[in-house]
Amino acid sequence: MILPIIGYGDPVLRKVCEEVTQDYPKLKETIANMYDTMYNAYGVGLAAPQVGMPIRIFIIDCEPFSDSEDLTQEEQELLKNFRKTFINAKILKEEGEEWGFNEGCLSIPDVREDVFRKEKITIEYYDEDFKKHTDVYDGLIARVIQHEYDHIEGILFTDKISSLKKRLISKKLQNIMEGKTRPDYKMKFIAKKGR
Repeated sequence: MILPIIGYGDPVLRKVCEEVTQDYPKLKETIANMYDTMYNAYGVGLAAPQVGMPIRIFIIDCEPFSDSEDLTQEEQELLKNFRKTFINAKILKEEGEEWGFNEGCLSIPDVREDVFRKEKITIEYYDEDFKKHTDVYDGLIARVIQHEYDHIEGILFTDKISSLKKRLISKKLQNIMEGKTRPDYKMKFIAKKGR
């Protein structure tokens, strides 16, 4: 089921999310709905607060990045097959050089900015079957994970840009809060119900 994506300004996007237990009601259904919603909006990641649930779940599918000609064949294959669910994730370590990448967010349509993040992460999480993993990721996969992880910590990518850039996009952010944006997917805005 496709869920409406919560727009910038809604308090749920600023909550530090709650951990999920194995017996969370309709867990598999919730995750399936999140994938449906993400694919419908052509996203590469989606966190539970973006569909109104302040819980520590996010999903990722890096396949859309796999056709970039800047990547090696190996990197393209890795991205093409990287689809994962992260439950109760905890980034244990971020290391390496900071590098910039132009990020966007389904909750903040039509806004893209360069964000600098560390190149490598170590993350502990549970998959949808509640098996525990500790993995190391780098490059674009690490970047997408960091972006989605921020969501479950109540942080948005716009928090990581300069105050000058924030001022330059303030009108766009105001328009999102007022529901004056028209992405081609269903959204729910703070100033109006549904769309």
